[in-house]
Amino acid sequence: MKKMISLISLLLILSAGMVFANGAQDETSNDQITIGVTYQNMQNEFILSIQDGLRAKAEELGVKVIEQDGQGSAEKQISQVENFIIQEVDAIVLNPFDKDGCAPALDKAVAAGIPVIVVNAMVSNIEKANAYVGSEDVVAGEMEAQYIADLLGGKGNVAIIHGPNGHSAEIQRTIGNKNVLGKYPDIKILAEQTANWSRIEALNLVENWLTSGMELNAILGQNDEMALGAYKAIEAAGKQNDIFVIGIDAIPDALQSVEDGKLVATVFQDARGQGAGAVELAYKVANGESIPDLLNIPFILVTKENLAEFK
Repeated sequence: MKKMISLISLLLILSAGMVFANGAQDETSNDQITIGVTYQNMQNEFILSIQDGLRAKAEELGVKVIEQDGQGSAEKQISQVENFIIQEVDAIVLNPFDKDGCAPALDKAVAAGIPVIVVNAMVSNIEKANAYVGSEDVVAGEMEAQYIADLLGGKGNVAIIHGPNGHSAEIQRTIGNKNVLGKYPDIKILAEQTANWSRIEALNLVENWLTSGMELNAILGQNDEMALGAYKAIEAAGKQNDIFVIGIDAIPDALQSVEDGKLVATVFQDARGQGAGAVELAYKVANGESIPDLLNIPFILVTKENLAEFK
């Protein structure tokens, strides 16, 4: 860290977070780079994979990481960034929960002169960040929609389960979904609603759709958690042979579901690669090195045919 902070401030801050440091390097070393990381919600399996990649790369680089869980709250993430500023970290990795709600967190860090790498999800003032590490969510939305359109032969009734309203991935994946589905006049979107990236919320939502008598041929989940919840509801209703379900992220449960012939496909998003890339750029910028303003990690469609490459 650049200089010591008061013991009281340190205790207050660390009581709410986690410190991960490379064991091979002295934590008290004055020249050790310290990076603050706030994750959008560590109840999400995909976010935990980002953390795994980030931690592995941090250990390789010999940097100290102070981690915080935003718990699905933009307000919490703003407060966490304020704490990082008090601690005078060398750089911040921001994994924002809300595109607009988390923008003040970036503003505060920039005003304090601390470089910021945004990872996985956008903020509305992204141009103020030193770099963005992630994937093009429009492409993911297009990939899953095209696969479903092909399975349906360009005709059928579909529903879309959205991520949290206002989340950058939800916005962009919806654009991608509709870019493709809009090309097929015989594919009707009968319903679309958020399930907030939650498996249980998606299960309850799809149960309600099916109970109401909605006749669906396919469901597009904007992440795997929601797709898995949707499939569970479909299976309970005995309609697993009638409704295709697809997701995004290629989390382990989804890959297993594809292997078992439940989900028809998922779209691989390299969570570990995003985490590793974010902390590496944070490390470089903290050391005064020049970095690209965009590190794009491509999406890949995963079906039974190429599943072995991802397990």
